Parts: sequence; C-alpha cells; structure tokens
Amino acid sequence: MLAREDILQLVPHQGGMCLWDEVSAWTATDIALRAFNHRAPDHPLRSGGRLHAIHLCEYGAQAMAVHGGLRARQHGGAVRPGVLVALRDVQLHLARIDDLDGAIEATAQVLAEAETSQQYAFRINHGTRVLAEGRAAVMLQPG
Repeated sequence: MLAREDILQLVPHQGGMCLWDEVSAWTATDIALRAFNHRAPDHPLRSGGRLHAIHLCEYGAQAMAVHGGLRARQHGGAVRPGVLVALRDVQLHLARIDDLDGAIEATAQVLAEAETSQQYAFRINHGTRVLAEGRAAVMLQPG
C-alpha cells in the first residue's frame, strides 16, 4: 500500500487538489485507490457547500495519473504529465458525494495506450455502491 506522501511524489496535483489518500493495490494494467477527503469542508472542488458527483471524473482522471506515475517509476522513467482530452460513457449514480461516510474507492484499468496517449476505464464506489463509471482519454506531454 502507498500513502498520500508517496502519491504526492507521483502527480502534479498538490495540496488539497491531490484527491487520493492511498493506493491499495496496482499492477501494470490497473490500480485501486482510496480517498477520505470528500467530506472535508475545505475541499477545493466544493461549490455552494457541496461536492457534486461530476467531480468524480476528476477522481477518475487522477487515478490514471497515479497509475501512470507508478508505472514510470517502476521502469526508471520520468513521470509524464498529461491533459485530459475526453470523457466517454460517464454514468453518475448520485448527485453529491460530500455526505457519504467512510472512504470512496476507485479502480482504473488501461484500455489502450500509445506513445502520446492513454485511455482508461474507471469506476468509483462507496462500499458496494457504484457512484460513477466511465472512460477517460489523456494526451501525454512529450517526455
């Protein structure tokens, strides 16, 4: 398991914008993570005192970034920042997440990758309840 301090070294998202607290497992093709910050009153994505489910897409994108950072580190390469360019087939199964007790958890899996791009599927759960799922594509900056 990796803690938040390790995650902060892998992604460009720092401070409150680093959304994941733990990596519970990962392989070359997938990752599982946990976050507890969705209830924080100072969460940087809150609007009108609420954290809306649409922000689960950012949690999914950051799961991809953490996975990419872990893979790069494993192969001795530099982490390559990316830009989220597309979301597809996103399904949100609730309106807000700031009222959920306990952790939210995500899985993300590599679906396709090339030298300059990656596509992942992501799913975010609260216990056994699926909160959001979809696919995201990222264009990687030159390494």
